[in-house]
Amino acid sequence: MEQNKPSIDRLSSLPDSVRRRILSFLPTKFSVRTSILARRWRYLWSYVPNLIFVNWENQEIINRVMLLNKSQSIHTFALYHNIECSAYQLETWVTFAITRRVRRLDLYFQSQFASLPRCLFTCKTLVCLRLENCGHIPTSGAVCLPRLEKLYLTYVLYEADESLQYLISGCPVLEELEIDSCGAIAHCKVSSPTIKRLVIDLRWGGNRLDINTPAVRYLEIHFTLLEHIKSGPLDSLVEAEIRLRNDDMEQHDYLYSRSVLEFIGRLCGVSKCLFLELAFSTKIVDSLVSCWTLRFRNLIELELKADYFCDEIKGWTKPPQQVPKCLLSHLRIVKLFDIEDEKPVLEIIRYLLRNSKVLNRMEIAYGELVDYEEKLDMVQKISLFQRGSAACEVAFVAFRL
Repeated sequence: MEQNKPSIDRLSSLPDSVRRRILSFLPTKFSVRTSILARRWRYLWSYVPNLIFVNWENQEIINRVMLLNKSQSIHTFALYHNIECSAYQLETWVTFAITRRVRRLDLYFQSQFASLPRCLFTCKTLVCLRLENCGHIPTSGAVCLPRLEKLYLTYVLYEADESLQYLISGCPVLEELEIDSCGAIAHCKVSSPTIKRLVIDLRWGGNRLDINTPAVRYLEIHFTLLEHIKSGPLDSLVEAEIRLRNDDMEQHDYLYSRSVLEFIGRLCGVSKCLFLELAFSTKIVDSLVSCWTLRFRNLIELELKADYFCDEIKGWTKPPQQVPKCLLSHLRIVKLFDIEDEKPVLEIIRYLLRNSKVLNRMEIAYGELVDYEEKLDMVQKISLFQRGSAACEVAFVAFRL
């Protein structure tokens, strides 16, 4: 015990502002417990501007902690609750945070969808709002969040498809938006002139997507079998990550492929990195690989993840008549993952090596099921391929997820 006393004394000697700063990084229950350390710590927790309640089952204790809090303004109010609470109780807590000019508000409910108090949608001080397992987002009434810059919506309920855009329209300075619909919204519409970072996950629901975000710089979209996807200009785009996993192309084969291709065409202006995952999307992969109608003139890094077992890929016997300019004068690094010793795959590698005039390195990761003899045979075949760049190094590595 005596050995620990000097360290406690050193902490106690720090200015109150520094010790409050230290406590602000702790969940509130641990911050409160420091009151037993020494007299100077007894009430210090009550001046901490962050209230973070993680799985507090006793609602009366939460109420008492709020009542004793003496901070004039709340920076962060976070409620991670795993039991039911009444609409009145939630409104009391949120109202408390709003009256203390809260800047960041996190509401997470593990086992039930909580009704959101209307005062939440007219908070003048909120900068960051995170909602999970909450609802409903309204389609009427006042929505005015003049300082909100970051909005995260996960498994949120909506009164109607129009609710999302109704909420966004009340956020005039919104810069970052993340949405995970979980089937709660069928037609997802996002329109904002200020959003710079947009993440949308529609893998578990939603079949139509429209976005109009001309200022967006980072775009990430995950979707499965959208009937429709449309975008306005994306001239400010720096990075994009698009993941499409399609398990059934029978019903909307032609129209769906055209819709996605038109959307990918909007990505041609991306200026830095583009990741495309097109799992089981045979028509789309065929159009991208065989037609070469798209031109990514400014791209520095491209990662394309597709299925080599599609019939269209296996039938890729004729290379494009015109070699894309990016291969001739820009492409410097190629990484190929989960590669197996099949003729169509080897022909693609041959084509890339022969036509990439400034290529520095090609990294080939073996497929998990490729045995030693197949690896050796693949290395021997590829080593004989003509290379357009004398400086190109070909490296073979083990495939890892």
